[in-house]
Amino acid sequence: MRSPQALRNGGDNRSPSAPRFHSTVAEHKLRRFNLLILVFRLTSFSFSLASFVFMLTNTRGSDYPHWYHYDTFRFVLAANAIVALYSIFEMGASVWEISRGATLFPEVLQVWFDFGHDQVFAYLLLSASAAGTSMARTLKDMDTCTASNAFCVQADIAIALGYAAFLFLGFTSLLTGFRVVCFIINGSRFHL
Repeated sequence: MRSPQALRNGGDNRSPSAPRFHSTVAEHKLRRFNLLILVFRLTSFSFSLASFVFMLTNTRGSDYPHWYHYDTFRFVLAANAIVALYSIFEMGASVWEISRGATLFPEVLQVWFDFGHDQVFAYLLLSASAAGTSMARTLKDMDTCTASNAFCVQADIAIALGYAAFLFLGFTSLLTGFRVVCFIINGSRFHL
């Protein structure tokens, strides 16, 4: 039995691993914050998957250009596929965190993992989309798009969807960056 003396002298009876107290309002704010991250991840997944599908199906016939003939279009396809797979994993981790109230990895690792990977994959999408834009403009200047307009339109759509995926992954990166700052300041990923 513990002595009541520690409590009178300002001691704490909680164990070091016990969670901090959160009010009901704080719990709802945390849940909304985590749901917002999940929505941004779902949107980023949707756009990157759509971009991947549009680029993958961008073939017409043997006389027309194919996406795999161009390195930059292969880069757009691969970057969007990687981000779609990463987004699936992170959506699972977000659902785990929302449903269980705990992170998949230890908190310090989860905070830095989310932020670091969000940054890396956002820049990957941006560079792939920029390279794809440059190639699309080059194809339009070489009159390739005059002979095969559908190929160029579908490539433009895939690139635009990649930019949209980057935008939402960037929003997610801002939110996970906020969690990193909260972790550094408070010792917890929550700002409350």
